[in-house]
Amino acid sequence: MGKLNVVVLRYLSRDDFRVLTAVEMGMKNHEIVPVSLLSSIASLRHGGCNKILRELVKHKLVVYERSKMVQGYRLNYGGYDYLALKTLCSRDVIVSVGNQMGVGKESDIYIVAGPNGEQYALKLHRLGRTSFRNLKNKRDYHKHRKNMSWLYLSRLSAMKEFAYMKALYDRGFPVPKPVDYNRHAVVMELINGYPLCQVHELQDPPALYNEFMELIVKLANHGLIHGDFNEFNLMLDDQDHITMIDFPQMVSTSHPNAEWYFDRDVKCIRDFFAKRFNYESELYPTFKDIRRSYSLDVEVSASGFTKDLEKESAFLHPAGPEREDDDDEEEDDDEEEAADEEIPHENVDMEEYNHAMLELEGLKVSDTHAEVSNEKEEEREERKDTENVPAPRSDEKTEKVTEEELKEAEDECPELADLSLVITVRNVNTYIS
Repeated sequence: MGKLNVVVLRYLSRDDFRVLTAVEMGMKNHEIVPVSLLSSIASLRHGGCNKILRELVKHKLVVYERSKMVQGYRLNYGGYDYLALKTLCSRDVIVSVGNQMGVGKESDIYIVAGPNGEQYALKLHRLGRTSFRNLKNKRDYHKHRKNMSWLYLSRLSAMKEFAYMKALYDRGFPVPKPVDYNRHAVVMELINGYPLCQVHELQDPPALYNEFMELIVKLANHGLIHGDFNEFNLMLDDQDHITMIDFPQMVSTSHPNAEWYFDRDVKCIRDFFAKRFNYESELYPTFKDIRRSYSLDVEVSASGFTKDLEKESAFLHPAGPEREDDDDEEEDDDEEEAADEEIPHENVDMEEYNHAMLELEGLKVSDTHAEVSNEKEEEREERKDTENVPAPRSDEKTEKVTEEELKEAEDECPELADLSLVITVRNVNTYIS
């Protein structure tokens, strides 16, 4: 794939992002979003919306599709990338995007730079490459979520990775420092090292083997199992210091298949050391050895990764010991396609849409990443004391306020010229997830 092409991002207008965001919101309830709904959400004339959509299709940010029942547009990863990058840029998290560092099974990794020249790793989750079997194995739940797209699952994957990375980093685990995330994009510390799969010689294989086993046990004692603890998700620097990456598939030790996941993580390390370094040890931990002393899994849930999200994130777990037959794969596809045609046109949350647009404009209103400015909070408190006005506003007032703020924002993107530059960085071989 090479360099992430962000040249067009500089030239997209505010209305372009209104339509892109409208497609994103419409896809919460529709596989294909009709133009009439997009015009309504974006508050644009039908003809103007069509013109913008043609340009977005030209730049491969949305896709036009026609089915027997409906014709319209859907967002692809290109458009999702732009929405995430624009938001991260508006937050002053990144100002430029460099070359691709690596390609994982379900993600792409790029080097990016912050406003002060600091370099980070940008991980764009791209579920759908090799994940269909895993989703199919959980279709009993998936059948109740007909509109669960790869974009949504990628966003869920990024949210889960950031939540666990932050919890582990705060506890002193050897993981990259989390910086920020939006949608399917996670910005983290850039690790100057090599994945274990590229290492062919070690100064002390037994010592490193013991460190890996101790790390697996330490995770479990904190209530977590990595779920994919292998040579591709472990990095070493020149001093053989370990850094652990890739956390979307992480599970709790209370998971029904926790012992199976734990034993598999241990087996991955044992097999790799036996094949690569000809080192085998009879000493290795078992699930019965775990003495749980912390509950990081509970802390992550309390931090905002709710039980509903945790339930949906079961799709991200690697396949467990039970596997289902693949005979009815086509039948399931037909059932889902038929069900998609019957989905009613549900109302789109306009407050959520307006908040997304405000964040794209740099007016930070996200409840997870920013708060309303202190001045507005003080004004509200004054109104409470003097006028006895109830604290919560009505939906109509909220929409009016957000619309006024949107109109006050500039009609063009913030300065994004640097986003087209390639960063010259030190030699980093890969950053596979």
